[in-house]
Formats: sequence, C-alpha cells, structure tokens
Amino acid sequence: MSSPSSPPSAVSSSDKAAAAAVQRLRRLDACAVSDALDKLGMRGAVTELTQFSGQQHIAGQVVTVKLGTGAPPPGPAKHLGCTAIEMSGPDNVIVVEQRTGVEAGSWGGLLTLGAKVRGVAGVVADGPVRDIDEARGYGFPVFARALTSLTARGRVVEKGTQVPIQVGEVKVQPGDFVLADNSAVIFIPAAEINQVLDTAEQIAGREAAMARAVLAGTPIGDVMGGDYEHMLNN
Repeated sequence: MSSPSSPPSAVSSSDKAAAAAVQRLRRLDACAVSDALDKLGMRGAVTELTQFSGQQHIAGQVVTVKLGTGAPPPGPAKHLGCTAIEMSGPDNVIVVEQRTGVEAGSWGGLLTLGAKVRGVAGVVADGPVRDIDEARGYGFPVFARALTSLTARGRVVEKGTQVPIQVGEVKVQPGDFVLADNSAVIFIPAAEINQVLDTAEQIAGREAAMARAVLAGTPIGDVMGGDYEHMLNN
C-alpha cells in the first residue's frame, strides 16, 4: 500500500493493460455496457443507485470497502474509508457496501476531500452517504442509495478494505471494473473486461451509425427496424 505522499496507485491500476481498459471504459456509457453484458449472458447492472453529486460519469478499477455493525477488526483505530483512499488514484473508483439496515453515513465530507486530493475518480455506495453538499461543492462524483445526516460513529464500522462485497444483487471483487452514469452502475469482472469492452464498443459503433443515418434523413422506423431489434443476437 502506498503512503499518502507517494504516487497514487491501487490494485493493478498501474498495470498498462488495466489502465488501457479504464480509458476504453470511460469512452462508453452504461447502456452500451449493459447491452454487452446482456449479449454475453452476464449480470452486472445495478439500476437503483442515484448520482447525487458530480456532473460526469465515472469509470475505473474498484477498491472495495465493507461496512458492518459490531466491533471493528483488531488493530490500530482508523476511520472507515481512509485506507481505501490512501490506496487509490485516478484510475480507481471506491465502492462501499453498507447493507446493515442501520441509517448511518457510509461516506462523508472529509472523505470526499481526501479522495478529491488523491484524484480518485469517484465513489459508489450501496447505502446512505452524508455531507452531499460538500461533495457537490467539490464537483466530486458520488453515487449512493440514499442521503442522511447521521454519522457512522457508534453505528457502523469498517470490516475490511479490498474484500469481496455486494452492491445490489451483484457480487463485486477488488480489482473489478465499474462504470457509473445516470442510467446505472455497471460492474464488470476483471477477467471479462476485454470481452465486455470489445462487445460494448461494437454495440456503440452500430448505434452511432444509426444516429448518423437519422441525422442524414433516414426515417427512424427504417433505422430501428429488424437490425436493431436483433442487434444483440448478432
């Protein structure tokens, strides 16, 4: 794990192949990637989270945080989320599981500032977040299930960083890839990223050609005929 003063890095985001995959993913949108997952018979879309701050969509490799109730793991006391921030950089998205049912912030203002300083791409939280006005002021992208004013202190603790988590109905592993925009949050297993990217780029390319045809005057019914309806089967 890097120290706060060292160059940002996490998981394998410094690896050239992973960095290239992140760049390709950033050029796509959630719907194209969701269609690619459908075509490949894979599951990864979480549609019930909301972008509460930031204007841009985000993409990157996942750094996970799992929150829970009870006592934290043994060791020096550290505020939840700090380890993930210190491990992360511009090619990372921090993804937090807070599925305890306890209303308590899984992310907050100082964490947002820390992540912003590190250049982290954004945060996805399956749970409530707080201090959202601060995140909006920083222009930092936060996707979450709900908002709250309630602190985590005395309510939830960090159970682990870079451990398997669950977001919606999707199992997420450290080092997986994620893309999030206002349509959905899409998770892609690291082992499948190139196949999913290839398929999504093909779908996006076909849709771009259809858009050009509409702009050129082709009737929409002709453009969105049988070829569109069966696009995922080809």
